[in-house]
Amino acid sequence: MSVRVWSVPMTTRFRGITVREGVLLEGPGGWGEWSPFLEYDPAVAEPWLRCAEEAAAGDWPTPLRDRVPVNVTVPAVGPERAHAIVSASGCRTAKVKVAEPGQAEGEDEARLEAVRDALGPDGLVRIDVNGLWDVDTALRRLPALARAAGGLEYVEQPVARVEDLAVVRRRQHVPVAADESIRRAADPYRVRDLEAADVAVLKVQPLGGVRACLRIAEDIGLPVVVSSALETSVGIAAGVALAAALPELSHACGLATVSLLTDDLADEPLLPVDGALPVARPAVDPAALERLRAEPERVAHWEARLAEVRALRQDRSS
Repeated sequence: MSVRVWSVPMTTRFRGITVREGVLLEGPGGWGEWSPFLEYDPAVAEPWLRCAEEAAAGDWPTPLRDRVPVNVTVPAVGPERAHAIVSASGCRTAKVKVAEPGQAEGEDEARLEAVRDALGPDGLVRIDVNGLWDVDTALRRLPALARAAGGLEYVEQPVARVEDLAVVRRRQHVPVAADESIRRAADPYRVRDLEAADVAVLKVQPLGGVRACLRIAEDIGLPVVVSSALETSVGIAAGVALAAALPELSHACGLATVSLLTDDLADEPLLPVDGALPVARPAVDPAALERLRAEPERVAHWEARLAEVRALRQDRSS
């Protein structure tokens, strides 16, 4: 299986990083992306590799739709930049990062007001906290943020623990979406069992691929939002394949994140048109593979990570 290591600068700091790195694996079905974040150990990174191998094998289910509605993602930027991002996106749903470490609470309100102004009264606004609040902070902040946004579709992962997620859901009126409580949990079904969320956010790489996510979606019994893990178009295509195969898709998906990268590996990047992505598998551009080739020390780093994950698999099977 061919392995290519790539590195792409981001347009703005997002999730604390300014450069996205990863590996493309080529198999009989095409290319798959393996891009676990740098802090992830081999056990966490192993499902990401299963997703890449599934893509490289061409083992995706038949799509049920040819377009997938998406939200625009707004990083923790100032209000003018937030307004510009939403206005340029063509999307009718915006996902806004809040609770950024080091920022004042008023910056969240200003960002949300700008997003609402850009969307107009009929657009949908959702916020993502990445589990950074405690229960008391969530209950205090959500009414203020809902007012600033002119209403919230939902809040994603307001607190870290699934037990606390259930408390927040019961004690206030903004619907709750679970992300980390599903993809980083030993038991992703505790969200269902504790009635801790109204929406399940599924990411194909962390959860082991398209077919694995379809099983989780069926078992968890919640409306699903398919979201990205800051992939290139090669990785985003796997998320699109999942969204296209879901029996029901009632919410816009968080897959319009290629614009957060300064470059892409595909000849036709997966970017939204009129608020939706086409259900397509873009071809990898050989010139982009060469242009975005990682430096030798980063290639060695990723080859070592890949070897560690494969060694972990061998240990588990022996």
